[in-house]
Amino acid sequence: MTSPETVKWISRIVVFALLTGLGLWCAKKLTTGGNGERRFGKALFASLKMRARVLVLVASGSLAVAALLPLADLSSSTAAIFHNVLDILWIVLAAWAATTGLNVIADLTHWKYDLNVEDNYGARQVHTKIRIFQRVLLVLIWLVALAGILMLFERFRALGGTLLASAGIASVVLGLSAQKTFGAIIAGVQVALSNPINIDDVVIVEGEWGRIEEITFTYAVVRIWDLRRLIVPLTYFLERPFQNWTRSKADLIGSVFLHADYTVPVDDMRQELERICEESRHLWDGKTCTMQVTDAGPETITLRALVSAANSSAAWDLRCLVREKLVAYLRDNHPGSLPRKRLRMHAEKDKDGLEY
Repeated sequence: MTSPETVKWISRIVVFALLTGLGLWCAKKLTTGGNGERRFGKALFASLKMRARVLVLVASGSLAVAALLPLADLSSSTAAIFHNVLDILWIVLAAWAATTGLNVIADLTHWKYDLNVEDNYGARQVHTKIRIFQRVLLVLIWLVALAGILMLFERFRALGGTLLASAGIASVVLGLSAQKTFGAIIAGVQVALSNPINIDDVVIVEGEWGRIEEITFTYAVVRIWDLRRLIVPLTYFLERPFQNWTRSKADLIGSVFLHADYTVPVDDMRQELERICEESRHLWDGKTCTMQVTDAGPETITLRALVSAANSSAAWDLRCLVREKLVAYLRDNHPGSLPRKRLRMHAEKDKDGLEY
């Protein structure tokens, strides 16, 4: 094998060996931290070690084939085929290595920014951006790899030039047919940059309450409270109004409405609400706990209790608990203040003076 060829193949092996060693070293360093770091580091180290074995095996085989080719009595066309196959293999390996590095970065980010904390707004933003851009970069990496493989062949280079020269109507038709697809991908990038939604956001979409479970190139998956999944195009979140309960913070104020008779002791009800909130510290965040008379109808008045919680799930549970306990308190302590209809009967007399 000629000297330039030797240098080319050895340089490839050295670069891949250095990158693989760097990845293994980073994973190994993680195993010396705390319990969480050690668990994550061990899993990452095992994953990289497996990929390193495959990489070294394939690279060694490629180097051996490249070294033996000049010794074999092959025609120039056959040798060119072997060289093209080896070049394709190295392009695929490079794309695979880039994909692996991208996945490692994503895993490190997901591990560093934990979603299982109470105030996870920043983590949800990071997860959303990483997931969207990871998918975009993966597509670009393999498109570049495919283009590199095609450029190895003279026929495809000539075909590509011919196609570019005669784009004309075909490019217009292709652009029109792919308009929605490209628009959806651009919408995904807009969502990642502007953050109208993030992973694990609580939203109301099409009248359904749920959490953002997944964000892809073109759509988002909303996990509804009863475990159904609502598939929503990303353009929906850019073009139509929707409710996002955790846009900047997760805490919420919930309301509970009660209808009671005009004789209800509002002060007693207000004190009972405060007592319920104090006993429900696992749900109530200690900020808002108040009761007001918000309406006076022909037969009943409307009491509105406002209570706050750290997140939407706690707010829902707290509202249900407050409603249940206030109804029980009203029933047990002031039954006369329950909603009722009043009917007054007047005695009338007939023509003979008799009442009926």
